[in-house]
Amino acid sequence: MHQVRHPTVAGAFYPGQGQVLSNDVTTMLAKARVGADTAAEVPKAIIVPHAGYVYSGSTAALAYARLSAGRKTIRRVVLLGPVHRVPVRGLALPGADSFATPLGNIEVDQLAIAALSALHQVVVSPAAHALEHSLEVQLPFLQTVLEDFKLVPLAVGDASPAEVAQVLDLLWGGPETLIVISSDLSHFLPYRAAQAVDQETVQSIMDLSGSLTHKQACGGTPVNGLLLAAKRHHLQPHLLGLCNSGDTAGDKDRVVGYASFAFTQGPSDVH
Repeated sequence: MHQVRHPTVAGAFYPGQGQVLSNDVTTMLAKARVGADTAAEVPKAIIVPHAGYVYSGSTAALAYARLSAGRKTIRRVVLLGPVHRVPVRGLALPGADSFATPLGNIEVDQLAIAALSALHQVVVSPAAHALEHSLEVQLPFLQTVLEDFKLVPLAVGDASPAEVAQVLDLLWGGPETLIVISSDLSHFLPYRAAQAVDQETVQSIMDLSGSLTHKQACGGTPVNGLLLAAKRHHLQPHLLGLCNSGDTAGDKDRVVGYASFAFTQGPSDVH
């Protein structure tokens, strides 16, 4: 029987009606493209925030707008986000055949999942995915910027950077494969304190220094794994945007930090 993972935060984190959602995402992407380097290389990987669209959608759009030139090329999206509700050891697959959003269904990449079955750190946990928003909020953006792709959705719990990087290495592929890491930055600090902490976190990511804690980034585990893999594959990080909820739609007493990064293929080392 075809198992569908249905949306759980549609109507809360983002609009629940397809047309409204489509219009909102298209508008955010159009704004993100203004002043962007349209000739920039299509990223191999991006890091994007996962709060409600009113808070972090404009920041996420900065990374998704960079994917336009890969619209027909990218066929597989490896999507990693932290678990917020159900703890899990390792990286959890959903045990579903597709993910649904108000924009339609996305097929899960069964070939990729078969390839991952040999890794001890990859488990199947429908419960870890059932109420998880960190992956779900990325899907309407992907459905809007890409034409025809399959999804490898991994909810990341207790795992080492090496375990995450091993999964990414296995599915690395070529230009047909995009890696998306879903992570917010600091949580519930006063505005100025959050800015200072987030600036340090950004510097760590730009240095490909994968030692982030969950206080610095709720998706610190998948981010650390990406940074390890990015170093091995000679990717160059680019900061596209940095703000917090005090800049977008919240007060400044307790804010959440958001940043978007694109990772592109850097020049190979020549010896």
